[in-house]
Amino acid sequence: MKFIKNKSGHTGLNEAEMLAEYKRSGDLETLGMLYEKYMPLLFGLCLKYLKNEEQSKDAVMQIFEQLITKLRVHEVNNFKSWLYTLARNHCLMELRSANKHEFVSIDEYGVEKRELSHHEDSESNEFQLNNMSKCMTTLPEEQRISVDLFYLQQKCYKEVAELTGYDVNKVKSYIQNGKRNLKICMEKQKSGNE
Repeated sequence: MKFIKNKSGHTGLNEAEMLAEYKRSGDLETLGMLYEKYMPLLFGLCLKYLKNEEQSKDAVMQIFEQLITKLRVHEVNNFKSWLYTLARNHCLMELRSANKHEFVSIDEYGVEKRELSHHEDSESNEFQLNNMSKCMTTLPEEQRISVDLFYLQQKCYKEVAELTGYDVNKVKSYIQNGKRNLKICMEKQKSGNE
């Protein structure tokens, strides 16, 4: 599966060097070479979410277009992981725009469960989202901020610590406690409305 053709190669450059070179020069060939080896992985990821081959091919190209600007402004340390998150978020946005939603719930063991639900369940899902929003406001500030940055804005522990000024170990604790408190609050909301 080839969408991008590279004319010349930057052989000898590793990923970090290619990222730095692209950030410095804006050379699309460098970006294309960096992106090309991940295209099959991204296509598979998009196909998993979108369930449509043509939409998935389009998504792979749209993600590349996003990279053109995002990589010039973001500091990326682990390109594969960052790209995977970007692609997943792109697919989720595509699904949301097509009146489908992904909901994250936390089971009794504290494990996230991600479920896609279609428009027919939108009233129930809207109710869950409203409850989650209300419950977020009940969390102590450190927990609320940490949970928001970690889960909703997809930041890693280190990024949350840098953005908030909290110690990394405190961030982990705030996220764990916040997740538990959010679960308890949502269960109370659910049982109160049954």
